[in-house]
Amino acid sequence: MSEEITIDVTEIKDYLASIYNGEVNILYVGEIGKEESRGEDIKGFGYGTPILIEFLLNGERRRVVLETIKPGAFGHEHFSDRAQIILWQYSAFNNLPRHVHAIDAGAFTHDGRLKSISDCKEFFILTELAEGQPYYLDLERIKRERRMKDLDLKRCISLSEYIASIHTVKNRNGRNLYIRRIRELLGHGECIMGLTDSYPLNSQYVNEEFLKTIEKRCIDWRWKLKKKTYRCSQVHGDFHPWNILFKERCNFTVLDRSRGEWGEPADDITAMSINYLFYSLQTYNEIRGPFLELFQNFWETYLKRTGDEEVLTTIQPFYAWRGLVIASPIWYPNLKPQTRRKIFNFIKNILETDKLNLQEINEYFKD
Repeated sequence: MSEEITIDVTEIKDYLASIYNGEVNILYVGEIGKEESRGEDIKGFGYGTPILIEFLLNGERRRVVLETIKPGAFGHEHFSDRAQIILWQYSAFNNLPRHVHAIDAGAFTHDGRLKSISDCKEFFILTELAEGQPYYLDLERIKRERRMKDLDLKRCISLSEYIASIHTVKNRNGRNLYIRRIRELLGHGECIMGLTDSYPLNSQYVNEEFLKTIEKRCIDWRWKLKKKTYRCSQVHGDFHPWNILFKERCNFTVLDRSRGEWGEPADDITAMSINYLFYSLQTYNEIRGPFLELFQNFWETYLKRTGDEEVLTTIQPFYAWRGLVIASPIWYPNLKPQTRRKIFNFIKNILETDKLNLQEINEYFKD
């Protein structure tokens, strides 16, 4: 995105006329306190610079301020972050006594126009229809039949090759984005603390002290991982079997990319691979058989393609997060107590492990 806004006075005039439903004549567009500079085309305003607009509305003098949000750290990196702030401000300013009045919320279009969005109630996205069957149905069949086909192994490898490929794209200027993703791994409502908040306290399988211990240990991991900003890579962000549609053979489509374009590769690896462990626990109460083979091949393919052995030392809090997902009584209310306990063992043990040992994966599920 360009670091500056180019504003055409004619577009401002048309915009104001549309929201006030009256005749508008522009007197001044520029930075506050610099009213002496006037012109038809106003160029070079940085995002985040408040812009004063003076105009006549049906002959009556008015003054308004147009503001944008500057891209940057502190949760302002993405277009959607900045849109969220603008929408919140518009919905909240006028509810507080003595607060400056919000007139409208709007957006700049690609062709330089200003578009009002003040009457929007909710936003939506329209996508193409993706054909295919969700990948989790393959795992359900393997669980039911306790065996896999040649195609199952090929699909597993193709999924691993896919994320290995997208992870080769690095963002050398992504320091803030990487730190943010590690921070959100803990604090985001869809991540670790959002999950721990969703658990019933002092149930038969988990208590408050255990969840607090997990959160505290993950803070240690955050401080360890946030120093590894050189690892900032292109990621999917929610690469699990329900977000993969296979059409035929190894031809698949991915759905619902989440939480931004850049992050830690461990995010995608854990989102998929923990499901091989999860289905094995449900089938055998341990990690073995076809699901162990899929797990091993997924990892072996990834490490061979990327050479990223360091990921074995960054994977731990991401597995903890995904462990909290699969142990959740919200999504899996009928999970056997012994399966849930093994998952909690895995979470606790993986967070105490400096480097994941793929050959001893069963050990992490023991008390």
